[in-house]
Amino acid sequence: MSRRTDNRHRVATLCRAATGLPRRTCLGWAETGLIDRSQPVPDAEGEGQRLLESLMVAELADGLRESDLRDGALLGFTSARPTRTGLALGLHPAMADRVLATVLPRIDEHHGGLRGVPGLRIVPAGRSWSLSHLQGPAAVHLVHPDPDWRPVLPEHGDGLTQLWRRHRHRLHPAEAAELRGRTGAGDDPGSVTAQDWLNSRLLRRPRLLGEAGAAHGSANVYTHGGGDVVVEWCCAVERDELERRLRRSGLAQRPGRIAERLRDQPWFPGEIAMGGAFVTLRRGHCYATAPSARRGF
Repeated sequence: MSRRTDNRHRVATLCRAATGLPRRTCLGWAETGLIDRSQPVPDAEGEGQRLLESLMVAELADGLRESDLRDGALLGFTSARPTRTGLALGLHPAMADRVLATVLPRIDEHHGGLRGVPGLRIVPAGRSWSLSHLQGPAAVHLVHPDPDWRPVLPEHGDGLTQLWRRHRHRLHPAEAAELRGRTGAGDDPGSVTAQDWLNSRLLRRPRLLGEAGAAHGSANVYTHGGGDVVVEWCCAVERDELERRLRRSGLAQRPGRIAERLRDQPWFPGEIAMGGAFVTLRRGHCYATAPSARRGF
């Protein structure tokens, strides 16, 4: 085997481990130059696509926090088919409806303000479904293991107004205000852009993210106001090993358009920084009851 062929096989292995795609698909991408050793998972090229994926990560991270996560699907997805212009995600069947209830935008009178991803709408795509954004072509296609799956979509009520139902083809004023604030956010909008890159890349690597919850589901992903991502778990993969795999997958490979920051140097173990944005890995102690104790032995 030539060095070039061997390198392509290594890239395909990294791609498959991150996305769950068939090896032949990843190998084909490596052969055509779509992926390489520095970036073995395709990035979203458009800013709108990255923003949509980033907002989904932020909502799912906090919305599914402390939930009954299944089979390591920390954000509700088991596989990904990423391209430069879009993304298809494999839904975990036990979490599919919770994923939609979390990301679809709504006004929550009890907790105040807008919840969900502003501007997100669910649309049929043949026999399946897509999450599309009202402001541009950005979309995430949903793949369910049951080809006849129809989502149980959230309704109005209990203090919730489902904006995606009431405003199917236009933004609600609260959504428009949220998006305006997001695009011009803060004193350092560059770090927001960098966080969009990191969040989007995490969403495109569900198999690696799922390794944190592979043991018995005692894991969380959350954010501090959407400004970072924290992954916590207690068993399965070691923190250093998960960090190594995420870095090998190209998670922190800085794009040319993202300026390097002094803060890009990690301050503590388990921190992955890029352009002033962060993903933090935390592996703690396990407090799960041992099987023998549950049986009363």
